[in-house]
Amino acid sequence: MDLMYFFQALQTVFQPLNLVIALVSTLAGLIMGMLPGLSATMAIALLTGLTYNLPTQSALISLLAVYVGSISGGCQSAILLNIPGTPASAATASDGFPLANQGKGGYAIFLATTASCLGTLISVACVMSLTPMLTSVSLQFGTWEFFLLAIFGIVICGSLTSGGNAMRGWMAGIMGLLVAQIGLDKLSATPRFCFGNLNLMGGIQLIPVMIGLFGFPEIIKAFKNTDHTILKMSPFHIKEGLITICHNIGAIVRSALIGVGVGIIPGVGEDVGGWLSYWASKSTSKDPESFGKGNPKGIVSAEAGNNACVGGAIIPVLSLAVPGSAPAAVLLAAFLMHGYRPGPLLMQETPEFLFQVCVYLGVAAIAMWGLALLVSKFTVKILGLKKVILMPIIFVLCVVGSYVINYNMFDVKVMFVFGILGFFLSELNFPAAPFLLGVILGPMADTNLRRALTITNGSIAPMFQRPICLVFLALIVLLVLSQTGLFQRLKKHRKAAQ
Repeated sequence: MDLMYFFQALQTVFQPLNLVIALVSTLAGLIMGMLPGLSATMAIALLTGLTYNLPTQSALISLLAVYVGSISGGCQSAILLNIPGTPASAATASDGFPLANQGKGGYAIFLATTASCLGTLISVACVMSLTPMLTSVSLQFGTWEFFLLAIFGIVICGSLTSGGNAMRGWMAGIMGLLVAQIGLDKLSATPRFCFGNLNLMGGIQLIPVMIGLFGFPEIIKAFKNTDHTILKMSPFHIKEGLITICHNIGAIVRSALIGVGVGIIPGVGEDVGGWLSYWASKSTSKDPESFGKGNPKGIVSAEAGNNACVGGAIIPVLSLAVPGSAPAAVLLAAFLMHGYRPGPLLMQETPEFLFQVCVYLGVAAIAMWGLALLVSKFTVKILGLKKVILMPIIFVLCVVGSYVINYNMFDVKVMFVFGILGFFLSELNFPAAPFLLGVILGPMADTNLRRALTITNGSIAPMFQRPICLVFLALIVLLVLSQTGLFQRLKKHRKAAQ
């Protein structure tokens, strides 16, 4: 019976009309993912209304294809311009942009795109086989676990992007957490740090912050530097990229599994999956100092991890009707709109739906790989432009990307403020990525900590009595100690003693 559902889904997706819809939707997702401000959530939300009158299967193919395309598309602008198209691509920029500066933009995009495709396909296999088993793990996460997960993410990101000074990374992350507190309190709707400004009551929007932190400093630096030489792109051969992928297949599989695990946890998202995968590869590498300087393993790990979150986030959607990320939340609404009822009874009421989702995701991943490589032939030529010509165009895109979120000029002002802040952070060698992750994870950390303290009447004792919390606490302590040089000193003493 399962094979029958599988082949029916294959037959449906390869119908000429549905195949065209899959290709067009994937391409639209790639383009929206590349442009700063047009996130995966926005792409799915825009498409949900457009697919209302389509046949149900065609609508599902379109929605899943645009999801896969938009998450992967952000890597191209991250690699070429150091401006992540989506927050999920922030980790990719750490090694992708240095590689592009070495004239290997096409090589970096090939690695990122191939890892994205493989990460998505691995996550599809997990959706198919591990949905009932893995959802039980996510049910073990309570308020304390979500709070510690947010802190763990900040500590990891600060350690990875600090260039050897983890304290700066952690300080940037804490600043991001503080910015996330602006707006109405999620529990009692009390205004915080709004100073009577109605625009601030809705909180600081993520996209203007992201564009400002990553895009604005690049624009200022382009006009600040007197060197206007054009970067030359060295020729790239697919064989070279495939050899690198084969050498890093273990890191890709590990990152994909991490991404699936992160995606299953409701409310975390693809950006955390990318950073955790990047951290896992760096911490197990024999040459961790090369990360952040153009290490191919950093690119494939980040992209496999964030794209595997696509399948991971769909697992709780199908089995519990609980979205694992913001794009998955919009996808859940689209499923309901088209007549499906995700949840515990899904396999009894519509067992074919699981196979349809898996097949459509797999086809979208393969279509994304081919289309992204085709598009990259044009995008790599961006670096062939003089920066004094390119950057005004990027500046316009930054302004438009900030404005179209709410069609509010206040968001453009927010982008300018955080752009100036991002420039000063860059000049002082403070990494921007932990700041951005702090803004992303701040609401989750704040809400869950305060809810947990309310439940326990202000006691933090339960945090030390829950097994998952103890694991997170141990990892946080080990990460902090590893940055103090304690382990290196102990290793030296052990070698001296021997």
